[in-house]
This record gives sequence, structure tokens and C-alpha cells, in this order.
Amino acid sequence: MSLLPDGEHDAFVIDATAHTVAGADTTVEGSGRLWVLELTIVSGPHKGEVVTVHASQLDGDEFDLMGMPASLTVIDGNPTVRIDR
Repeated sequence: MSLLPDGEHDAFVIDATAHTVAGADTTVEGSGRLWVLELTIVSGPHKGEVVTVHASQLDGDEFDLMGMPASLTVIDGNPTVRIDR
């Protein structure tokens, strides 16, 4: 995978896997899980590229997230994902 340049990238969730974080309070929705998301970029010069990112504080389960549009923001090489519901 090539690194995406800094900026905002429109994406689509093609896979989502949750891993429980040891010792975390899993009673609070969206907490206690580390997510591994596979996203495909849907516009711009990187359209069609698939990237894997780690995320936390996402609500839902694997099936809720798959197929959702997302915004991937890269700042100084660090990605942040927002699920666009």
C-alpha cells in the first residue's frame, strides 16, 4: 500500500473487525474495542486503493460498519476515520 497524502479522502468500509481491549469498560457503547478497518478510496487520484487503518470509539458492530461511507483524514501521515451515517 502506498501512503495517502495529507488531506480528506472519501472512502467506503469494505471490512471491519473489532478486537476487545483488555480491562476496558465495554458497557459504554463504542468503547473497549479497537477496530481494524479496510477502506477503499472512492474518489480522487487514489480511487480504488485499499487501505487498512486502526480506529477506536466507533459505535456499532462489524455488520453495522461494513458498507458505510467514511471520511479518512490524513494529517502529518496520521489517519483519522469518521463513519458518515
